[in-house]
Amino acid sequence: MDTSRIRINEERLWGTLMRSGEIGRFGSGGLRRLALSDADKEMRDQFVSWCRDGGCEVAIDRAGNIFARLAGLEDLPPVAVGSHLDTAPAGGRFDGILGVLSGLEIIRTLQDNRIKPKRPIEVVSWTNEEGTRFPYYISGSLVFTRQKSLEWLYALTDDDKVTFGDELRRIGYAGDVPIGAHPFDSYFELHIEQGPILYEANVPVGVVIGGAAVRGVYVIFRGQTAHPGGTPMRRRKNALVGAATFIAAVNDIGWKFAPIGRTTTTRINVWPNKNGTIPSYAEVMVDMRHQDPDETKRMYVETMAAVRQCAQETGVDFEVHGEWQYGGSDVVFDQECIACIRKAAKALNLPTMDIYSQAGHDAYPVSRVAPTAMIFCPCVDGLSHSEAENIIPEQTWPSINVLLQAVLARAER
Repeated sequence: MDTSRIRINEERLWGTLMRSGEIGRFGSGGLRRLALSDADKEMRDQFVSWCRDGGCEVAIDRAGNIFARLAGLEDLPPVAVGSHLDTAPAGGRFDGILGVLSGLEIIRTLQDNRIKPKRPIEVVSWTNEEGTRFPYYISGSLVFTRQKSLEWLYALTDDDKVTFGDELRRIGYAGDVPIGAHPFDSYFELHIEQGPILYEANVPVGVVIGGAAVRGVYVIFRGQTAHPGGTPMRRRKNALVGAATFIAAVNDIGWKFAPIGRTTTTRINVWPNKNGTIPSYAEVMVDMRHQDPDETKRMYVETMAAVRQCAQETGVDFEVHGEWQYGGSDVVFDQECIACIRKAAKALNLPTMDIYSQAGHDAYPVSRVAPTAMIFCPCVDGLSHSEAENIIPEQTWPSINVLLQAVLARAER
């Protein structure tokens, strides 16, 4: 059979996406499906059921990562395709989800056409990619690739001091597959761009050639509680003012390095955060990123200078409680896998654009242990991590058919 002619079932995939969009529904059409929540468990159960119905053997590792394998003609390491099913607190219906469910649709399409490639094909759903409930991005894939330990993962806590390990066991997804027992031949990840470039250019397929270098800093400001009426301005040590001054400085740094560079404050926590009391404690998390790792380093240096200056100006103390970084030169996508994507797009007569990812993805750590490539498709106005996140189906199916053909080509190695 000429497999170059097969295409996904668009109506079926859209129906699958819409069913996912009912699980953890939030606000005006968005999703709140935080990692290891009840909604996450419901979606995991639904995904596993779909995979088994599609003829896959399902395995779950000790980090809660789900692997659904369609057997190949030979017992070889699989071509993996996937992303994540958890969402941001006020997230959309497609971020990560499209990549996982497109992998499922590939399995279904192969079954429809009675195609069995040489290598197995494995759909992967990674645990806690968003890192919003348990604060560390892409943590499931970091543990899978042994860049973080299982003990580290299980010790992560949410705002209520509930541990990752306890919640993973509670929802029944602390699997028995040892970490790293699932070697890949290669890994492909499809994702909405989460930016406006493809959408504005009306290009259906983005070939991801690298990832932005990202750095984050977690700063604690310490001052002194006092009465807001009785305390003269010159005697105040307001931790919230120190944090607010720093937040404004970080935003200015982002504008200085724009349009490619960008900074943001992702979280602030203040104590006692009550009327009638000057705050003595404030936590701030900031994020900076640029395609050029040297520029990200410059942004980081300026950010650290800003925190010292802001603390001094506002009369409070500070400590850097944590830092993290990923992306940049650590992300090297495989040229042979990229060539599979380019060849598939050319055969389908589809225009492509080389593009850098500004967001973090599970493909980043996976690229350290297996040949990896990513495909982006447009999302409306580039909006993501929002209830208003959306895709136009006619702009989306081309990229998934490219993924199908690229994965098939690689699976015949």
